[in-house]
Order: sequence, then C-alpha cells, then structure tokens
Amino acid sequence: MTIEVSKATSHLLDGVKVESSVREFKMILDEPEKTGGTNSAMHPVEALLCALGSCQSIITRGIAEKMGVEIEDLKIELEGKLDTRGFEGDTSIRPGLADIKSKFIIKSNESQEKINEMMEKVKEFCPVGDTVSNGTNLEVDYSIKK
Repeated sequence: MTIEVSKATSHLLDGVKVESSVREFKMILDEPEKTGGTNSAMHPVEALLCALGSCQSIITRGIAEKMGVEIEDLKIELEGKLDTRGFEGDTSIRPGLADIKSKFIIKSNESQEKINEMMEKVKEFCPVGDTVSNGTNLEVDYSIKK
C-alpha cells in the first residue's frame, strides 16, 4: 500500500486575494467584486471545479490508454450550484456546492460499449471526484501568533 501525502499552503493577501502554493507552483485566487474581491482570478469554488475537470481528464487519458481506447479529443464542462446564503451566515443552507454536473464531450471512433466501460472506470477511480462525492473528513486546526 502506498500513501501519498499532498500538501499546500494558502496565504491571505490584500482583501480576499489568496496565494496558494504547492511544491514549486503558485496560484492566485480571488473573489468577484460583488463578493468583496477584485475579480483578478478565479474564486475557490471555480478552482475546485477546475481541479475536478483536470483530474477527470487525466484519469480518462490513463484509463483509455490501458484499455486501448482511442480518444481524439476530450473536453469536460463542469457546473456547480451554490446558494450563497449558506456562506453568508444562513445556517439552514449548506455553504458548499449542492450539485456538480460534469459533462464529457468525447471525440472518438470507439464503440458506445467501450466508451461506457471507460466512463464507469473514470467515475470509479478519479481521486478528486471521489473526494467531492464521498464525505471526506476535514480536520481544522489553528494557532495564534502574537
């Protein structure tokens, strides 16, 4: 059994702009102006959708290669529904995404049966898909610096 530990650091900058770092990579996240940001970058929920679509794309490529499925092109369109009242303090509404839809647009000459088989495996083995669809434990700790 191999356990891989991923680590990231997020640093709050001006306003609600955040710089997040993983290994040697950095990403800036922000909010739209209507939610207090400067609209200089995608917001965290959009980044989550991008992470899911990216993971699904990568997993699809790997599974297709293992199965010998030829894919000429793959595009994934994602949509998430978020009731903003939830993170604005209404405790009767969930603050996170209630629904995520992921639509695969696959260009391939393979049979429908082969694509169906591949897609079942994609749904089963995508780590980000599993994380968002199965209740993952989130532990929050904090320290105070003076």
